[in-house]
Amino acid sequence: MTGVLAFHTNLLMGDTAPLTDEDPSFVYSELDSLQTVRAQLVQLGARRLPPVPPEAIDSETLWLARVIYSETKRPEEMELVAWVVRNRVETRFRGKATYRDVVLDPFQFSAFIPYNPRRQYYMRLTPHSRAPGWQQALSIAYYVRFADTTHRPFSIRTRHFYSEQSMTGRLLPVWAEGVHPVQPMRYRVDAQRFRFYEDIS
Repeated sequence: MTGVLAFHTNLLMGDTAPLTDEDPSFVYSELDSLQTVRAQLVQLGARRLPPVPPEAIDSETLWLARVIYSETKRPEEMELVAWVVRNRVETRFRGKATYRDVVLDPFQFSAFIPYNPRRQYYMRLTPHSRAPGWQQALSIAYYVRFADTTHRPFSIRTRHFYSEQSMTGRLLPVWAEGVHPVQPMRYRVDAQRFRFYEDIS
């Protein structure tokens, strides 16, 4: 299993807990790829991804963090969802070319549907918010947004996912009927939690 989140995945929740007294902030100074970050974290002996300094979180990264946090609280799942969102941005799916526009695209992400009672909660999250697991979501969003494309866990054409678990009592999405999900190149994700699809128009 590869990827920065494969590193002690079961411990990747909450704030960072480095095993050394050394400041991990240098990890962010020259972010070339997730592989580089992972290597630096291993050197530090860190058990979790270090939080990104609030001043390093721009609006686009914040929107990416909000949407992945709204979909799941599991780090490996957040990473995969983040790549789906990045794929949509980079391919200008449905004419949307920014993370904000992709997230707020009508009826694409359930938490941001106008009548969803949780919508305002997620939209109010900031880089300084202290909700459980939120700082980890910010770190994951930051890494995925700036990661080299070689770390993409599936093709750039993978722009859809759905969670059977969250659709209790509802039918399979029309766009998923008769289509086989893709298997991410890293992480074994429970198909009842998330399935990812490519080449859906």
